[in-house]
This record gives sequence, C-alpha cells and structure tokens, in this order.
Amino acid sequence: MEIRVDQRNDSKVAVVVSEDIVIQNVQDALDLMVSVQYNEGCDKIILKKEQIVDDFFELKTKLAGEILQKYTNYQVKLAIVGEFGSYNSKSLSDFIYESNKGKRFWFLPTETEALDALHGVE
Repeated sequence: MEIRVDQRNDSKVAVVVSEDIVIQNVQDALDLMVSVQYNEGCDKIILKKEQIVDDFFELKTKLAGEILQKYTNYQVKLAIVGEFGSYNSKSLSDFIYESNKGKRFWFLPTETEALDALHGVE
C-alpha cells in the first residue's frame, strides 16, 4: 500500500494507492486512519471501492456504520471512489445519498470529485 498526498493550500488529502483490499474490518480502518494522521498529517482520506471489503456495502453487517462512527469520533473525513449503481439495495442507495449531502463522508464516481469534496471542507 502506498499513500499519495494531494495538497491544496493548507488542505491535505491522503489518497490510498493499492490493488489489494485495505479495509477488511474496523481495526484495519483504525490502523489506516492512525497511519495517515501520524505519517502524512492528513485527516482526509480517499479510498477506491475495491479497497474495501464487500461487507462494508452490506449495511446489515453494520461494518460501514462502525467504521464511519470511528472516523467521526476522530474527525476524519472519507471519500470512497467507485461505481455504486451495481448494488441493488435501497438502504445503501439512501445511505449514499444522505452521506453525499453531508460534510464528512462521500461516495463519488471519480477521484477528482472526491478531491474537490474533501478539499472543500474544513
């Protein structure tokens, strides 16, 4: 796994570069968060959908809720990049819609949109 930092003025975003699944459970998410904060000085992270275990997108597993709650507690913002239309879950669609209206978590189709969203918030 590699971390690439995108900086605009005082805003720094950690972009995770990996072909592997980076987050399989809550502990992986916490380890990533701590590593990015400590090593890169970032509190904003971009992950590709493919870097997160599929259970995250099955809301009944509660994995997404647990991870996003931890990130909220530590004031870390997260954007997940990918195509989410293939999921046939109304609850996931609603969750993505509501997340994208906020200022903490986004589910966006491109890294450019994710960078714009993360750099646009404090």
